[in-house]
Amino acid sequence: MSDIFVAKADGTAQIYDSHKLVSSLRRAGAKEGVANTIAKDIEKKLWSGISTQEIYSRAFALLREHRHALAARYSLKRAVLDFGPSGFPFEAYIAELYRKEGYEAQVDQIVQGKCVDHEVDVVIQKGDQMIFAEAKFHNTAGFKTDLKVVLYVKARIDDIGRGSGLVVTNTKFTSKAIQYAECAGLELLAWDYPQHKTLHDRIEGVRLYPITALTTLSNREKTALLSDRVVLCNALPGNDQALRRAGIVGPRADTVLEEVGALCIPGADI
Repeated sequence: MSDIFVAKADGTAQIYDSHKLVSSLRRAGAKEGVANTIAKDIEKKLWSGISTQEIYSRAFALLREHRHALAARYSLKRAVLDFGPSGFPFEAYIAELYRKEGYEAQVDQIVQGKCVDHEVDVVIQKGDQMIFAEAKFHNTAGFKTDLKVVLYVKARIDDIGRGSGLVVTNTKFTSKAIQYAECAGLELLAWDYPQHKTLHDRIEGVRLYPITALTTLSNREKTALLSDRVVLCNALPGNDQALRRAGIVGPRADTVLEEVGALCIPGADI
């Protein structure tokens, strides 16, 4: 497939690589045979210039036919991007992620520095460790957090004069931002960075899935739940009133909760 180019979300193009598609499906929990079959089905109808979004949509549809919970895991990045339209603060999600990992976390804190006070998105603590985090949310996958943001956060941490700094984004960092942060001792967390402990990896590790990832919910039902401030999948079990207000009752509720259980319960077989 060396003559097939794929248009990425950031406007660049790259040669289609079936291994990347198979790897993303495997990370979602698909068995090797299922992942390879889906990749082969997609390759039959590829054309040069196809977008990553189109490939994702086709893979998602095929994976959903196999099992809903696998498709939900595969759609996790898109589900987090949906925080923008939902109005749910990304920093609140990051705070909850750290709480799940055993930290204390508070959002929207005013921290006094040497020269001025600073509004910090998330203050994270465990024992003597203190992290001051800046959360940069983007609602398009191709947008990257750049050097200016990293420089700004490093200056704030220097003025605060204690603890460590963290910049977290739901997309990616530019290479210059990473280069500077590594040199200056500033921690970065992105969807694909750092290797083996990415934001994606950590969300999967504690199964902190938003309801926007659920494939058994309609868009109308997701909107109703978000309006009711029900954002995380693990808030649905036992919350019959929220389900009823969203019009999810009877067998529909059972189907949704079955997917939630497969996604959110540690050790569940999906």
